[in-house]
Amino acid sequence: MPKSRLEAFTDGVIAIIITIMVLELRPPAGGTFAALWGLRYSLLIYLVSFFTLAVYWNNHHHLFVIVRKISGRVLWANVLFLFTISLFPFVTAWVGEHHVGAAAPEMTYGVVVAATNFAFYLLIRCLNHADQHNAAFSELVGRGYYKPLVSVIGAVCAIFLALAWPPLTVIVDTALLLLWVRPERRIEAHVARKEP
Repeated sequence: MPKSRLEAFTDGVIAIIITIMVLELRPPAGGTFAALWGLRYSLLIYLVSFFTLAVYWNNHHHLFVIVRKISGRVLWANVLFLFTISLFPFVTAWVGEHHVGAAAPEMTYGVVVAATNFAFYLLIRCLNHADQHNAAFSELVGRGYYKPLVSVIGAVCAIFLALAWPPLTVIVDTALLLLWVRPERRIEAHVARKEP
């Protein structure tokens, strides 16, 4: 299977997930700014989740720019990645509805983030195995590529921070995104060198 089919499928699924997430937003019960202010937590967690999905999509795209070959394992790793991000609308709505004093929604949100980070790490490992003769891939995201592991470990730790103060889980998970906001610069530099 050409990698373009996997990329197109992933793009479509992420677009649907974002659409579902925005459809979960409910308008204020009243026609005042006070009513809108009452939805501030739902809007804030929607913004965080939208940003998170955008960062995942952007990095997924950059990762596949340097991939030449995929395998069945890569397909299944990508499906696992898509499954984990498909849970974002559910956890986003739950955190938005129960934002004060409840640790379970934030902890569940953290579990989804940690699972997604792990699935992305697994995808990178499967790509590295399937495309092992691709020197550029091995050099740029092979051994020594620390960001995925730091993200997984940080997200797992963030889950338990909800026991101290529930919003800490989402705050730490959002801070971890700073590692990924700008996709891997070495990939961009490699692609720029290859362009005529």
